[in-house]
Amino acid sequence: MKKLLMILASVALVVSVAQADVKSGQKAYLKTLKSYFSMNGTKFAAEHSVAEWEALFADGAKGFIKEYGERFPNAQAQLNNPANAAKLQDIGDFAKEYGNDSGNVPSCG
Repeated sequence: MKKLLMILASVALVVSVAQADVKSGQKAYLKTLKSYFSMNGTKFAAEHSVAEWEALFADGAKGFIKEYGERFPNAQAQLNNPANAAKLQDIGDFAKEYGNDSGNVPSCG
């Protein structure tokens, strides 16, 4: 019984940490990139499917930086700033959670 409780507690912790990354990513998108991309978080996340977001954010978000840097040249400095690397991974978690085929809709503007 004790072992089962430990397993359930571990699963709950993992889920809460993953959810925290999604929330952090939502906040990071709104604070860091929304003004450059001129779209709210809902429109941003719906630009790609979950699999497409996974590919864009793989390998240190190189695909994301390339695609969105070309589309939004005014965001180049933000996208390429090493200090934003952790934020970009959180933004990736947010985008994957709410991709256009995920069935989830964020509550953000």
